[in-house]
Amino acid sequence: MNAKLFAAAAIGLLSAGCGKAADAAPPPVAVTNAWCRAAPAAAPAGGCYMTLKAASEDRLVAVEAKAADHAEIHTMSVDGGIMRMRELKEGLALKAGAATEFKPGGLHIMVIKPTAAFAEGTSVTLTLKFAKAPAQTIAFPVRAMATGGHHH
Repeated sequence: MNAKLFAAAAIGLLSAGCGKAADAAPPPVAVTNAWCRAAPAAAPAGGCYMTLKAASEDRLVAVEAKAADHAEIHTMSVDGGIMRMRELKEGLALKAGAATEFKPGGLHIMVIKPTAAFAEGTSVTLTLKFAKAPAQTIAFPVRAMATGGHHH
């Protein structure tokens, strides 16, 4: 094979592997609808929400918030008319292909002792850590919650 033909073949093979971003494989855990509820500077904690969809079985094991003392994975339920919130110390199992929704009144990320107000129009950066998938750092936009929601 002459040098020109070899070079053209090599470029063709290399460019075939360089697809568009739309052709890229989805992340092991897709994070969508990420947001945090607005809260005043004096609030001892803030709530953040999202939807997670894992390509294969995984576990959300921790959440880090640099602009806070720490963050925890929480669940909230109402039992006998009493709201109960608890930390999921072992994390949260993610089923393959199933969407796991974090929302007010249910699963949520509790950001403890934030260093700044969760002001509408700003964002809160959280790092999600998984048992198998790589960690993801996400900017959660802060927005006001519609009235009638659960409060911490």
